[in-house]
Amino acid sequence: MNLVIVESPTKAKTIGKFLGSKYKVESSFGHIRDLPKSKLGIDLERDFEPQYVIPTKNRKRVNELKKLSGKTDSVILATDEDREGEAIAWHLATALGLDSQKTERIVFHEITDEAIKEALKQPRVIDMNLVNSQQARRVLDRLVGYKLSPFLWKKVMSRLSAGRVQSVAVRLIVEREKEIRAFKSEAYYTIEAIFKGNPNFSANLVKVNGEPILAPGIKAKAESEKIVSDLEKSDFHVEKIEEKTLKRSPLPPFTTSTLQQEASKRMRLSAKQTMMLAQSLYENGHITYMRTDSVNLSAYSVAAAAKWLRANLGEEYAKDAPRFFKTKSRMAQEAHEAVRPTNPLLAPDQIKVEGREQKLYELIWRRFIASQMPAAIWNQGRIDIEAKSKNNSYLLASNGSVLKFDGFLKIWPSQFTEKELPKVKENEKLDLVEAKSAEHFTEPPARYNEASLIKTLEEAGIGRPSTYAPIISVIQERNYVTKNPDRRFEPTEIGELVNSVLTEHFPQIVDIDFTAKMENDLDEIAEGKTSWQKVVKNFYDPFSKTLEEKYESVEKQKPTETTDEICEKCGRPMVVKYGRFGKFLACSGYPECKSTKKIPGSDSVKNKEGLEIKCPECKEGNVVRRRTKKGRFFYGCSRYPDCKFASWTKPKTEE
Repeated sequence: MNLVIVESPTKAKTIGKFLGSKYKVESSFGHIRDLPKSKLGIDLERDFEPQYVIPTKNRKRVNELKKLSGKTDSVILATDEDREGEAIAWHLATALGLDSQKTERIVFHEITDEAIKEALKQPRVIDMNLVNSQQARRVLDRLVGYKLSPFLWKKVMSRLSAGRVQSVAVRLIVEREKEIRAFKSEAYYTIEAIFKGNPNFSANLVKVNGEPILAPGIKAKAESEKIVSDLEKSDFHVEKIEEKTLKRSPLPPFTTSTLQQEASKRMRLSAKQTMMLAQSLYENGHITYMRTDSVNLSAYSVAAAAKWLRANLGEEYAKDAPRFFKTKSRMAQEAHEAVRPTNPLLAPDQIKVEGREQKLYELIWRRFIASQMPAAIWNQGRIDIEAKSKNNSYLLASNGSVLKFDGFLKIWPSQFTEKELPKVKENEKLDLVEAKSAEHFTEPPARYNEASLIKTLEEAGIGRPSTYAPIISVIQERNYVTKNPDRRFEPTEIGELVNSVLTEHFPQIVDIDFTAKMENDLDEIAEGKTSWQKVVKNFYDPFSKTLEEKYESVEKQKPTETTDEICEKCGRPMVVKYGRFGKFLACSGYPECKSTKKIPGSDSVKNKEGLEIKCPECKEGNVVRRRTKKGRFFYGCSRYPDCKFASWTKPKTEE
């Protein structure tokens, strides 16, 4: 008998269906070894050697797998095909006492009968370059987190934490907020003319005396009114008519990043939710591996897509030759594929999943099928209209487009507006019905939402497919950013404070280019071009030196402000302090007097949901909803720490 070990029970169950009695498929239930939580766990004197431990909760499972491995003919490690999966395979081999360079390792991009059996025919050994790349990432993150966080505790306030990649994401959000605050809205004007026709049609002013109107538009109201008045006295004729055919091709199938972005836009899913649903779809054999930055497609998949299109939509919706896409990521392996349905012939209503899983499968299926469909075709036209007054000349343009063939839009709907242009001839005179000016205001840059933040991180080269969801989750769990009602990120006061300290004293930690270069270094480790210890040393030596200097030179930050508020208990002035949930008022006589009070409109209001329920314990404060360090919600008193009421369930209102 052969023992096959994977990470999850679901994956084990699915693979078990394809293998006969000669194989026993078991799950490790995720990671079985990690760095210890109670200490750094890295030997700085011995070339950054990690001190891995088997957590107590995993020891029983490791012992069970050890016993099974001793009774089998061979052990086959079938963990995921990315760097993290490779590291899990190595940890398994080490924990079970197996020779990592003799134990069989198989990889596959999809969990199907054919893919699993093909992988078993081509076993390999554990790729230590991939393992070391993942080790380097883990060690770097541990060094930053466990070395820099105590600095923040000492110099700013307790319970703060710093992360290598997460801090860059926070910086992006903070800097965008600063741009919004500094932004000053300005008025501008656009001019539209309405002409007689059947029906009437409009054109927009684009040039004045041969000079184009620069974006966003005319800046002075008086100037726009003068132009409108002049147009009302002008003669109009058609100067030029342009007609052309416009083609729009479909987007590539999903990568991890684009899947998370589109699921956020169309399904309002967080990156974390998207990956959980995609993981389930993958492990049940419905989609290919969901952590990928490749847009490569197999010959089988594109042939299956063409077959489905011909059978269900007709020949005109199937291309004569398959469409392939070029992967932008340097490290994407062409043996890997984009995220696609494992069997494109199975439409969303033909697989046994429900709810959000079914909707996510439909999103993936539609995006893939659409990628193999013909381009959408529009007839696009433009009418240039010249206007001449006594002293000035103007050029107006009327644009229109009409969909001629929907192509891929039949499967991948997209919002667009059709506008049919009137039948006019060049030099034809036109009669003006009305000329009017519209006032607009410039708008600040939009705050990041999950989709735009992931896109920015990817474009900057920060993070990899497996890291986007954890990055976004961590910065919210640490209460450095929150989501407003529009589902866009805003930095908390704590987030801004930490970012300010890191930007001033540890600029490399939050430097976008530096972090992107580090990702490239990790890629080079994965390619076998450099050692992981060298990459870690090149980072840690200057980092530790800077940290040592900053402990001496940086004074204790005092994020407190005096106020006119007087403590109701002792009569001393109250000051503004920062806590995990933002600002609050505290007595300046602390620790003798521990009186506190919330600040209306402060960050604490955003992060603690007031329920307008009196505290059942002290009868003075209100019940507010808070979050634990792990992100779990509970209910507590707004007068904490004076009142320590806490409950996992929402208290009932008094009747």
